Amino acid sequence: MKIEKTHIQDLIIITPNVFEDERGFFMESYKKDDFEKLGIKNEFVQDNHSKSKKNIVRGLHFQWEKPMAKLMRVTAGEAFVVAVDIRKKSKTFGKWHGITISAENKLQVFAPAGFARGFCSLVDDTEVQYKCTALYNKEAESGILYNDPFIGIEWPLSNPDLSEKDAHAMTLSEWAKKKESDYF
Repeated sequence: MKIEKTHIQDLIIITPNVFEDERGFFMESYKKDDFEKLGIKNEFVQDNHSKSKKNIVRGLHFQWEKPMAKLMRVTAGEAFVVAVDIRKKSKTFGKWHGITISAENKLQVFAPAGFARGFCSLVDDTEVQYKCTALYNKEAESGILYNDPFIGIEWPLSNPDLSEKDAHAMTLSEWAKKKESDYF
């Protein structure tokens, strides 16, 4: 397993060991011991799985009580996965990192608590799976507007399809003024 550090502290890209032959492939997408050796000592308590048509943007989502880290991967299709540092005291507050991951390249993104995360599907029937370190809490979840000009994410599409909730999400500066933002 190989890790690549990004320009944002604690946000990493993981390339798993993949064993391929004429029958297909085998890989360990998560093994607690190996992840602990990489410095990821989080306990994952929930797995999520989504399927999207092409040009769907989901996110940028986060939760403040209990904040959660996520380990994201694509198991079918291809997605541009984004993580935004929303930790107020971080040197990289408001900075983002995006990477195209696919079922073919098998990359994974680990974003710790204090990040808003999202993705856009680049092809039909894209499936994204992610492990979470906290259980979903509807009362303590929120989102940042996917095209917040302060953040300036360079999405690889011009006319995304959004949920009503994501289309009306707050900007990072609006969220940072809220009491809940003290969690980060």
